[in-house]
Amino acid sequence: MNYYLRPVAPSLLILLFALVGVGNCAAGQDIYPAAANAKTQLNEALVAARTAHKRIILDFGGNWCTDCHVLDIYFHDATNGPLLQAHFVLVHINIGRLNENLDIADRYHIPLRKGVPALAVLGENGELLYSQGSGEFEAMRAMRSSAVTEFLLHWRHS
Repeated sequence: MNYYLRPVAPSLLILLFALVGVGNCAAGQDIYPAAANAKTQLNEALVAARTAHKRIILDFGGNWCTDCHVLDIYFHDATNGPLLQAHFVLVHINIGRLNENLDIADRYHIPLRKGVPALAVLGENGELLYSQGSGEFEAMRAMRSSAVTEFLLHWRHS
């Protein structure tokens, strides 16, 4: 019998990477740090952004969220990683099981009931520039890395 290798669908690869990412969470590779650390990390990001003249991306999600892992993969791929590093300070805000850091989500107008991951962009002085209002990134596993590239290019400093 002859077997031919067929190209693997991008969505299947994304799912595979996401599952690998979820598997790493159990091994201590969580994307979202302990929920109690969010305010400290946000304050540190504000100082770092002001010093480096960068914007801040707040990524609201949970370690249980496959779409959140896909977004993180896309944030750090060969195209987006350099953009992210050059123009942004990324802060992962752990929302637990939709029961943690709700005050931070409210402050930045993040409607968690629409799904996660959810993003906000802050200016270097902490002013809110963008708040995801309708769950734009909650189905990351069905999106391509280019959607994240477009987002980063749009919100970087002009």
